[in-house]
Amino acid sequence: MLAAVILAAGESRRMGTPKALLPFSSGSASSEGISTFVEHLTNIAQHPRIRVRRVVLGAHAEEVLRRVKLPAADIAVNADWATGQLSSIHAAIRSLPPNTDGIMLFLVDHPLITAGLVATLVEQFYASKQRIVIPTYNGKRGHPVIFASSLYDELLAAPAEQGARAVVWAHASEVLEIPTDEEGVVLNLNDPEAMKKAFPS
Repeated sequence: MLAAVILAAGESRRMGTPKALLPFSSGSASSEGISTFVEHLTNIAQHPRIRVRRVVLGAHAEEVLRRVKLPAADIAVNADWATGQLSSIHAAIRSLPPNTDGIMLFLVDHPLITAGLVATLVEQFYASKQRIVIPTYNGKRGHPVIFASSLYDELLAAPAEQGARAVVWAHASEVLEIPTDEEGVVLNLNDPEAMKKAFPS
């Protein structure tokens, strides 16, 4: 089984408000309607192979938990969030049960992806037996990324200044790139201007 990990511990300084709580519109009058970034990512991280979910919170943990209903078992709080994203990956890995096949890392400021893409990445991870699976858009690597559990120790030992990228670089021959037409894999919505472009009023 895989663990879906949503990294949402940052300060969101450039956005000026917690990115986890930003409104995500489905663009239709469906029952999903408008949710938050973190709720959308939780909703699309659904697949028979994904049986564990973790939302890693930090700077705004209390506010997010107050405003969004998340199962207590799905929450991992990173007290060291200020040291960077890698510390949130560490918090997630340390919170997992011992029998996961890998982790699928979602960034809360990369919400413009679909459940269909998630399914494709998961299925290719198991079919290919590669240790790292990464979506690409026009040749550029994006998110979410899957790391096999055999790489957990290396993720825990990665240098803070390079983070998970160091593990990707160290295993270049074991990376499976999955081309997609979903530009959202490379769109980082980390400031108000990016939000306006992504969700024009």
